[in-house]
Amino acid sequence: MPDREACLRAVRSRDDRFDGVFVNAVRSTGIYCRPSCPAVTPRDENMTFYPSAAAAVAAGYRACRRCRPDASPGSPEWDVRSDVVARAMRLIRDGVVDREGVPGLAARLGYSERQLERLMLAELGAGPAALARAQRAYTARLLIESTTLPMGDVAFAAGFSSVRSFNEAIAQVYATTPRELRQGRRQGQPVQSAEATMAVIRVRLPRREPFVVDSLFGHLAATSAPGVEEWRDGAYRTTMRLPHGIGIAALTPEPSHIGTTLWLADPRDLAPAIARCRALLDLDADPDAVGEVLGADPVLGPLWRAAPGRRVPRCIDAGEFALRAVLAQQISVRRAANLAGRLAARAGEQIRDPKGSEYLDSAASHAAQSKHPHDSAPKPTPAVNQGLTHVWPTHEAIAAMDPETLPMPRARGRALVALAERLADGTVDLSPGADRAQARAALLDVPGVGPWTVEVVALRGLGDPDAFPAGDLGVRHGLARLELTEADSARWRPWRAYAVQYLWASDTEHEINRLARPTKETA
Repeated sequence: MPDREACLRAVRSRDDRFDGVFVNAVRSTGIYCRPSCPAVTPRDENMTFYPSAAAAVAAGYRACRRCRPDASPGSPEWDVRSDVVARAMRLIRDGVVDREGVPGLAARLGYSERQLERLMLAELGAGPAALARAQRAYTARLLIESTTLPMGDVAFAAGFSSVRSFNEAIAQVYATTPRELRQGRRQGQPVQSAEATMAVIRVRLPRREPFVVDSLFGHLAATSAPGVEEWRDGAYRTTMRLPHGIGIAALTPEPSHIGTTLWLADPRDLAPAIARCRALLDLDADPDAVGEVLGADPVLGPLWRAAPGRRVPRCIDAGEFALRAVLAQQISVRRAANLAGRLAARAGEQIRDPKGSEYLDSAASHAAQSKHPHDSAPKPTPAVNQGLTHVWPTHEAIAAMDPETLPMPRARGRALVALAERLADGTVDLSPGADRAQARAALLDVPGVGPWTVEVVALRGLGDPDAFPAGDLGVRHGLARLELTEADSARWRPWRAYAVQYLWASDTEHEINRLARPTKETA
């Protein structure tokens, strides 16, 4: 956390780069805000700064209703750092405390509860239970304002153990009641009901500027596995396997945020779904810190200044990505994506895409008319532009496959199955709280997994800001194009993962660097 003088300067200038890094609490009003809050700046002597919203709430302050500090971008530290506090924060964001409690969090990290509590209090001013409680309150507010779920359902979906604790948390954090929050939702804010099978929730994901859209979404679109992901109607859409069920996310780049629509089989998955979408788009990155290094480089500097703020295209699930990285060994981007789609269609769970319902209903009707009226209509065959049809297979499903039957070289098939087995039994841990050094070593121990695969997984799966897949073809071509060598990458530490984005982007003709913007088409 910055020192007091730096915090004061940030608040005076309403610098949004510090949103999520700290909050400022005002003693005279009892309210805490983002540093960029447009409200009148209070006297310096009345301000106290906290490293987290949970710490401000624990000190008796309430969230500002104007700037909504609980919805600000997260601290870049939790994605960049690899120490125990950062790993704990990534797991808390993914909902581990709600599902397993503080003992489960401590066990995952290999620490005692008391030691973990002491570490987090020292750095964040709040322990894991308080941090998880603040996240539950934020999740509850999103459900209150964006759905018509009954309050009891909201309470349990947000992770509260009782309606009483839910009401107490809302009163403590927002100084209001759940009913008043629902009545006071913003004018024109869309409200979605909980459908028979999925809750539909629309939220805005804040981001740090500058933010380059085309290369990020272009990469995700170009590597999309048919049936599992797609770029449609100006949005990247993907299926997700979440702790309590299946989900679908549609992420639309807007001028100041990421418009997000989530379809969730279980509303309890809202918090982990948001955390994974933020990680996917690298929304909590700190472009200024990256720019201090890359912008000063004699070769990358001009590229940075021409397009500051490129993000690392990450993933929804690191284990899934690792398996797809094995599939992608020594083949083109498009072939790897198609192969992943075929594998998902073979072993993944079939879903009904709410955006593709018109197409599916039409196909099913046509199939029914072609058969005897007493016969049952077959399921429609997946087709181009049909939408999302499958969720990526579980590790167990891939581990059970016979590598000899997979449509790839046998050595690669054996590597795929071996990695799936180790992901399934926990030998390879790629969860949000994984130790990156241990994960690298465990991956290298899998037969058929080499340095390129490990570094690509570290780059896109583990979120290591210094990952550098030197053996990647696009990286090698980028270095040659700029008349650089692998040794030159040392001067880009600790942000080599972001340097990779500029090396890739130097090939302006490659499909991963372009974002097609087709006209809107029907499902």
